Amino acid sequence: MKIVLLTGSPHRNGTTSILTDQFAAGAQAKGHEIFRFDTAFKNIHPCLGCDSCGMNGPCVHKDDIENELIMRLVDADLIALISPVYYFHVTAQLKTVVDRFYSRTGRISDKQAVLLAAAGSDNDLTMRSLRKFYTTLCRYMRWQSRGIVLAPGCSAKEQILRTNFPKEAYELGFKL
Repeated sequence: MKIVLLTGSPHRNGTTSILTDQFAAGAQAKGHEIFRFDTAFKNIHPCLGCDSCGMNGPCVHKDDIENELIMRLVDADLIALISPVYYFHVTAQLKTVVDRFYSRTGRISDKQAVLLAAAGSDNDLTMRSLRKFYTTLCRYMRWQSRGIVLAPGCSAKEQILRTNFPKEAYELGFKL
């Protein structure tokens, strides 16, 4: 299976990096092919809503989404959305990539997906909007959700390493 990891964290070695690495390790142990796109460290631009792509490309932006990522998404079997939670949602960097799905909506539909996220807060509201966003995106894109790992109360590596969340991320990748 071809898996694209879309990470949203601006921290190279933070909590979501641990989830990403563990998920990837589990998937690779089963022989799956991994492509990782760290949105916060790429040259990306938001969708302009210009409709030049006609929802079937190419995008007017000739950035890393168009040049490195979009055809990997088209060819992927599974798309993993991985992000810290900022104000009840994925980071702006990851949301920028999701918005740019528009340029190939039909060709990125009918895939499998997973969601992995970490948040500093463990308030019961923290993950509610994120979960709703993910389920709505899956429904719109006709993606089959293969699983979710949400890690509330984990604002630092030391915190997440004391939990079972890294193991859950590994097992999610391994069971694909």
